[in-house]
Amino acid sequence: MTDRPAVAVFRPDDDRTDDAVALLESLDCEPVPDPMLAVEPTGAAPRTDADYAVLTSKTGAELAREADWDPGETAVCAIGDPTADALREAGYAVSLVPEEFSSAGLVTALDDAVAGARVEVARSDHGSAVLTDGLNDAGAYVHETVLYRLVRPDGAGDSAARAAAGDLDAALFTSSLTVEYFLDAAAERGVRDAALEGLNDAVVAVIGEPTRETAAELGIAVDVVPEQADFEALARAGVAAVRDR
Repeated sequence: MTDRPAVAVFRPDDDRTDDAVALLESLDCEPVPDPMLAVEPTGAAPRTDADYAVLTSKTGAELAREADWDPGETAVCAIGDPTADALREAGYAVSLVPEEFSSAGLVTALDDAVAGARVEVARSDHGSAVLTDGLNDAGAYVHETVLYRLVRPDGAGDSAARAAAGDLDAALFTSSLTVEYFLDAAAERGVRDAALEGLNDAVVAVIGEPTRETAAELGIAVDVVPEQADFEALARAGVAAVRDR
């Protein structure tokens, strides 16, 4: 490890990457931005006839606003403070943010309230079935609207090449999809096995248990899962683990 550890981040190529780079620089790290997700809006809007509407991301909140979604009397629920903040900035009142920022956490929060209720889930095309299955099991009538698709950008994979060369000190994964796309990009470059080995020599930090499980299934040893499910907590915990080595 150098004095400034090289830390890969995989956030979309917008203000989220800019913020991640600024945070890592403030922690005296060398950021390795390698966006693994690009957003393709579908043009759809959440339904307006539900009792509850669940938004799972900042991107979903912004696209709902762009589509002039009017929830009316619908109770708006957000998974995580960043999503809730984006909804409020877009002018929506947020009725519920679960204590656990996850699909399972939202199911637990709504479990006793949604029997017989109509629940709209508005999110990406890669949403976890934990949310929809859990709400169905709780007796809700669930409808899902795909607001956007998540694709891997052309040219992604610089971080995989650096991992394969042993030139990466940490990687910060924010979703299962970023893990999968990282390895897909490595495979396209012909360095999948070497990138896996490089990751397992580095610190791997992930947000949430589902991402940890995906990484483990793909042969990646996870070192850090922060209690707070947001990027700043992830970055600080991952960098601290690098410096503790």
